[in-house]
Amino acid sequence: MLLSRTYHPSEALAPYIRRFYVFEAELPEAMVIEDFLLSETAFVRCLLKGDWKGEVAPGEWSQPGRTLFFGANALPFRVRVQGSFAVTGFAIRPSGWKALFEQSHRDFADDLLPLQDLWGDLADHMQAGVESATDDQGKLAAMEAAITHRLKQIGSYKTDSQMAKFEVFARTDSAIRVEDAAREVGLSVRQLERRCQHTFGLTPKAILRRSRFLDMATAMRGFSSPSDSDLAALRYFDQSHVAREFKRFTNMTPTEFANAVTPLQTAGLKLREEARFED
Repeated sequence: MLLSRTYHPSEALAPYIRRFYVFEAELPEAMVIEDFLLSETAFVRCLLKGDWKGEVAPGEWSQPGRTLFFGANALPFRVRVQGSFAVTGFAIRPSGWKALFEQSHRDFADDLLPLQDLWGDLADHMQAGVESATDDQGKLAAMEAAITHRLKQIGSYKTDSQMAKFEVFARTDSAIRVEDAAREVGLSVRQLERRCQHTFGLTPKAILRRSRFLDMATAMRGFSSPSDSDLAALRYFDQSHVAREFKRFTNMTPTEFANAVTPLQTAGLKLREEARFED
């Protein structure tokens, strides 16, 4: 059984971190789960227990470390877990990206790499703190301390208020036209594209397309109850369009997805819906 717990960041870190979380599962040692992630933000994940791998190339599974950075996903990112596992980590707000990373998020979309490649020894210190913690609060304290140190290293403490507004559109109004979103946040379409690629890792069009799919997938998993007009507003024109989107984002047909067991992806959808209209 998969257990998940989420926590809000402290007030000081809320402009940069969306959520902290802990995932745990006690499973038979020989049991293998293959699933996929479709993350809207960059994540840091500290692996505490278990054999956890990502598909870094077709048929090539890798665990490049215990402290991992995941870029946001334009396409499904396949993962494989064997036996029991425990993971803790945090989701990074696109609007806070520049305060924590020197490179463009575009360079890391759909990527998996050791956090050490980006944060150096600080990643090792954080992992050690998380591993030595005896409860969730201790894990959160270790992660918050590392994030606070990283903010000091970069030194800008910069957040992007216009990207924060676009984050809200992506979560709550995925059917909005890119042109309308750009106007609402006070940017030209071209400016919005550049800023989104730097902070979200993807273009505005790709971000909203992924959000529309996730809205549909959330409804199919029973975590939301959209009306017919809500579903129509997602701009899926016919069943063939829906089928194309499911193929793109899950490599399955809608029927296959409805019948598939996807515990990790489903947990992510549930957490997404729970936090969707917050802040």
